[in-house]
Amino acid sequence: MVEAAITTADKTEFTECWRTSWRTPYIMRLALSAGLGGLLFGYDTGVISGALLYIREEFDVVDKQTWLQETIVSMAVLGAIFGAAAGGLINDKFGRRISIMVADVLFLIGAIVMALAPAPWVIIIGRILVGLGVGMASMTAPLYISEASPHRIRGALVSTNGFLITGGQFLSYLINLAFTRVSGNWRWMLGVAGVPALVQLVLMMSLPESPRWLFVNGKEEEARSILEKIYPAEEVVHELEALRASVEEEEENSLGGGFFQKLNKAWNNIVVRRGLYAGITCQVAQQFVGINTVMYYSPTIIQFAGFASNKTAMALSLITSGLNMIGSIISMCFVDRYGRRRLMIISMIGIISCLVVLSVIFFQAAASAPGISATETAAFGANSTCPAYSKAPNYASWTCMTCLGKDQPCAFCSSSGDVNTAGACLALDDGVRSTCREAKRTWYSQGCPSKVGFMAVIFLALYIIVYSPGMGTAPWIVNSEIYPVKYRGLCGGIAAVSNWTSNLLVSETFLTLTQHLGSSGTFLLFAGFSTVGLVCIFLLVPETKGMQFEEVEKMLKKGFSPFRSGEKQITADSKDAERGNN
Repeated sequence: MVEAAITTADKTEFTECWRTSWRTPYIMRLALSAGLGGLLFGYDTGVISGALLYIREEFDVVDKQTWLQETIVSMAVLGAIFGAAAGGLINDKFGRRISIMVADVLFLIGAIVMALAPAPWVIIIGRILVGLGVGMASMTAPLYISEASPHRIRGALVSTNGFLITGGQFLSYLINLAFTRVSGNWRWMLGVAGVPALVQLVLMMSLPESPRWLFVNGKEEEARSILEKIYPAEEVVHELEALRASVEEEEENSLGGGFFQKLNKAWNNIVVRRGLYAGITCQVAQQFVGINTVMYYSPTIIQFAGFASNKTAMALSLITSGLNMIGSIISMCFVDRYGRRRLMIISMIGIISCLVVLSVIFFQAAASAPGISATETAAFGANSTCPAYSKAPNYASWTCMTCLGKDQPCAFCSSSGDVNTAGACLALDDGVRSTCREAKRTWYSQGCPSKVGFMAVIFLALYIIVYSPGMGTAPWIVNSEIYPVKYRGLCGGIAAVSNWTSNLLVSETFLTLTQHLGSSGTFLLFAGFSTVGLVCIFLLVPETKGMQFEEVEKMLKKGFSPFRSGEKQITADSKDAERGNN
């Protein structure tokens, strides 16, 4: 899953955050108003997983075209790539507040377009619009919170944005479940996103611009008036001086020149290059463990496991989303105690184990799929029989998996008794589906009945539990610490684009992979990608826990090696020397 950049905070900072916000509610108003962008980010990336089930039922072309399902899901990711780039320009030229409001307008228009969509291509346009909003919100909301927060509680307030993202995903699953039996269900699911967007738009109209942006753009008095609402009177002058010093330092460290000149300077710097190796490795590995196949397609995956009911699939998917939200909280508590590198390595080992077990479960489910009964099939009439089954010379050997095979417009209608016994192979058609259900039978179009399907749900949940605290948040934290100050903006942007691009590749190909490799083969493939990712993290990503930026830079200049036994001692000696100098 793609997260916004996360600043970690310790227990003391969260306690101080509560005390300060209680004394100055205006601070929490700023943070939560901007944090709605994170909620929208999470909602719009999560809601499509359930809505897709009903979009398939309404539009036959979507149900029969895997690439169209993938496109509907992944166009929000494509939009986010361009939205993040546009957000950076709007942030600098017009301010953080305006950027958030533009994102809200995109969220609102996109939600309306999708809710009223008369055809799949209109849904795709709506998904691109909300994707642009997601990209802008993913970078602007934490930036606004960071710049409008007292420095002593900044980490705690920015951390709430990451929590709101996973909370938005969890909310999307709840909304999906609530609208399963409502007429126009998927339209409501997608359209509801317009409500928080409208609320945030109204709230942001009454809130100020970030004091940092105002100061940078020569509006010192306006910046002062906002700081007076955030800090006690005796601290305002000190904060203005600190802001001035910070801005002057940034100007001194500015790379200058165009984008490609900056990129060339960065790549020719050995410290930056090694930082990029580590940062991009984390971001690409985060996506190629397959996390967003679970977040975007979890109800579909659960149907692959043999749970045919849309409502049941979404209810079970709610578990995975809830665990992801809990995992983000666990990460806040442990990432500074156990370190980024260690958490990622432990997380990757757990991910690989779960993916291998899931591959075995789906292989077993396919091997034990119920057969096809010619008698059961004939009972529905020749016009309802799947044409591929009728023409097959070896139809007697067909199973449910053969019936649902690649490029065959067929579905499995279970036996009237036990769903795990031989059933009928019928044409994938709305009328035939209704006939099957009217006969009190279960209609399977994504996966076959399975006695081991519940095990898939258990290991999907375990997959989320081991992913979220480690690979879910640590890659973003590493990327906030691994680059020299001068190159942090450029390199952070490059790493973020690598994350979104990897996300797009995974989400755009998942269903196609399941058609060609089967669910078992697809999960095994992701286990292979994860193994490569684990090796790369082990070899290229250093531990940055508790290190000053200067210490990280010295370590990268020397060259990180996981096999250098004295690495920890060198770091400890540098810290001791620094303490002695002080």
